Amino acid sequence: MISFRDIERGLQDLKIPSQTPVIVHASLSAFGDVQGGAESVLGALARCYNAILMPTFTYKTMIIPSAGPENNGLVYGSGRQSNLMAEFYNPTMPADKMMWVVAEKLRNLPAAKRSSHPILSFSGIHMDAVLNKQSIYNPLGPIQELANQQGWVLLLGVDHTVNTSLHLAERLSGRKQFIRWALTPQGISECPNFPGCSDGFNAIAPYLGSITRQINIGNATVQALPLLPMLDVTLELLRKMPGALLCDIPGCERCYAVRQLLAQPLA
Repeated sequence: MISFRDIERGLQDLKIPSQTPVIVHASLSAFGDVQGGAESVLGALARCYNAILMPTFTYKTMIIPSAGPENNGLVYGSGRQSNLMAEFYNPTMPADKMMWVVAEKLRNLPAAKRSSHPILSFSGIHMDAVLNKQSIYNPLGPIQELANQQGWVLLLGVDHTVNTSLHLAERLSGRKQFIRWALTPQGISECPNFPGCSDGFNAIAPYLGSITRQINIGNATVQALPLLPMLDVTLELLRKMPGALLCDIPGCERCYAVRQLLAQPLA
């Protein structure tokens, strides 16, 4: 069984200074049996890093309209059933289960604060300046601010397909972004600059080998990457290979929309 101390010692082995802000993606089940569960993982993180950020996204607020902009990576009118299940966003709404239990535990900490995006909110401790950079028009603003602060990315038992920060490199490269819609108490909110698909993101791993620190804690592979260099490497790849990191999953509407745009002749 993995203990709090095992996790703390493993994180310390990454040699990241405690004052360095981090964005964390963590799968509790990847560690194996953890004494104390998510509380131990989060407690170890808090012991090692003063400022922690995690995605606490709420896709359950999303609706699909019957019509909208062309080439938007979406089949309009396909949400007749799912729209009935959509929920109105509120700041206390639990993060979706795909965000994992550790992120939800962080969101519930008394010291934690959350940004207000109705789909792509982040939660953090000692991250006020980072969280304040998000707006409905700039959902990835917190990641840009974290990069400005020389932050790091921690992948605890997960891979780059959940590395939200790579979406910022896509946006900086000029890759197509999308529009989505969410239910809010003020009505239906249009959410521009929604990122694309991340299922192809593991293709970046070989390019990031020289800046990746990797250890094992229990059954989990833990990777740590400095955010700004990671963005630089990814941005360089996307500028050289505009179709890089797109997935090959049949029917992926967002990757298809990007490929359609890339296939258009330059004016």
